[in-house]
Amino acid sequence: MKKSVAILFAFIISQFHAQQGAYYQQSAKYKMDIDVNAEKFTYEGKQTLDYKNNSPDELNVVYFHLYWNAFKPNSMMDQRVAGQGKNGDSRLQKDGVSRLASIPKDQEGAQNIHWIKQNGKTLKFEVQETVMKVYLAEPIKPNSSTTFTLEWDAVIPQQIRRSGRNNREGVDMTMTQWYPKIAEYDYDGWATFDYIGREFHAPFSDFDVTIKINKEYVIGAGGILENPSEVKGYDANAKIKADKNKATWKWSAKNILDFAWAADKDYIVKSFDVPQGPKVFLVYQNNDKTKVWEEAQPYITKYYQLMNSHFGKYVYPTYSFIQGGDGGMEYGMCTMILGEADDIEGLMGLMAHEGAHSWYQQMLATNEPMRPWMDEGFTSYAEGYVMNQLFPPAKQLPNPFANSLNAYRNFVKKDIEEPAVWLGDHHDNGTSYTYASYVKGELYLVELGYIMGEQNLAETLKQYYDHWALKHPSDRDFLHIAQKVSGMDLKWFQNYWINTTKTIDYGIKDVKYDAKSTTITLVNNGQVPMPIDFSLITSDKKMVTYQIPMNMTHTWKEKDAYGEFKTMPYWPWTQKEYSITVPYTKSQLSVLGIDFSQRLADVNMADNFVEVK
Repeated sequence: MKKSVAILFAFIISQFHAQQGAYYQQSAKYKMDIDVNAEKFTYEGKQTLDYKNNSPDELNVVYFHLYWNAFKPNSMMDQRVAGQGKNGDSRLQKDGVSRLASIPKDQEGAQNIHWIKQNGKTLKFEVQETVMKVYLAEPIKPNSSTTFTLEWDAVIPQQIRRSGRNNREGVDMTMTQWYPKIAEYDYDGWATFDYIGREFHAPFSDFDVTIKINKEYVIGAGGILENPSEVKGYDANAKIKADKNKATWKWSAKNILDFAWAADKDYIVKSFDVPQGPKVFLVYQNNDKTKVWEEAQPYITKYYQLMNSHFGKYVYPTYSFIQGGDGGMEYGMCTMILGEADDIEGLMGLMAHEGAHSWYQQMLATNEPMRPWMDEGFTSYAEGYVMNQLFPPAKQLPNPFANSLNAYRNFVKKDIEEPAVWLGDHHDNGTSYTYASYVKGELYLVELGYIMGEQNLAETLKQYYDHWALKHPSDRDFLHIAQKVSGMDLKWFQNYWINTTKTIDYGIKDVKYDAKSTTITLVNNGQVPMPIDFSLITSDKKMVTYQIPMNMTHTWKEKDAYGEFKTMPYWPWTQKEYSITVPYTKSQLSVLGIDFSQRLADVNMADNFVEVK
């Protein structure tokens, strides 16, 4: 009897822990009414937020982000930029002096919370820089909902970064990260990173947003415009409805991370439908500096077709490319980008990157403040993949990512690299952040394609989308799929590439020509072990490739889009040198080399090739 009870108790406990470990994600529904004073660059806001706690935890506090509090002298963003000096983000400082320090008092960003209530009960709250901590009147129990209401007013800041008024391209208002936004809660707890200048994380949410603004303005936003016939810009037969000279815009969006918009009197709106894709809106100022936007439609159409085919289908009904006037930044169903471009390739490069964030920020919503390399890096990979097909290089490259690989090799020589595992805002050097997040993240996928084969990488990306679209995956989730698809152990690679700044450096140490064969000795001069594709070109122009596996994968690459190969005995990662004998004499050989595809991120390629003379 006692034994049976013990077994039953153990079973119950095991089931409890299994349920505790099950995946969940929070959800929210926003209803906002916004009244804009365009002359003073201020607005008043009312918000109702229905919040669903799908976690197994009881919540006694919640957190909101108040991003615009960063845009003022002596904010944490200002302090961080001042501390970094010339090493900081070049858009936030000039000659090492923070641009935030000189924002005039009347142009400081501000989000002033008047009150917040939970189910009608007034709540106590603390504003901690760009984070608001709210003490609940009643806990939000697991699998239950609650409703918050709040009112606030805000000052639209001078545009220093992403958000703000009167930017360098003359856009009146770029309204991004502009409302009190509830923070994400998951297994790691509340995502309450201060806004220092990088990115954000949020729960998937529905939005119902009404904006009252001077009737002369045109708004571009991420979402569905519900009343195009009553406002300016979207319907040629529109009859603008105005009350006290203000038009009312009604927007909706479902299951996105963030609602963003921009407003300008000089905007024009063009739209077109992508076959089996979204309805695309182009919102920009129509002048001599934006003429190349007129060439964008066929490229954008092909862009979505390529992205849908290789990375998974874009799930939302619309997408807007909006001239926001500062760099490029992705939001739900839209992006804000610089509008003035010299040529269509430059404009499309920006559109391709920001548009790809719809996959690796919106639909596959990783926590970017924690893992920027998964968002920026995977997005950069998608950008490189698509741009190589939209604009084939005049001089053929060995692979679509050759320029990124060369940039990485040159950067490593500066000896300022920082690990990609670092939190986004905690990199000490702006350039180091860029390479850790954008370039190392992009090359993470390039190296995986080299290790497992391009077909397996493509299948991994598709399964990653199929399993995790509209969820919040982590690097562990991606790696699980990569290992399942390839059959390989890849944990060692991720540890080296993401958690360290160790480098790859293989070379040809020696070549010995014999009467009937040639023996090549390879050497690992680096700190990161890798499998090696070793190739030769015969004197009659035939290429032969030998794959030398690295033992830690335990399963070897079976095929690769870059050609057939013969698999050799593995190279133990502890072994410094490796010899391979090929059945060719010196007179039969033209070139010997490591990785003719040049995907291997080898930092010193000078000793990777031998021309046989």
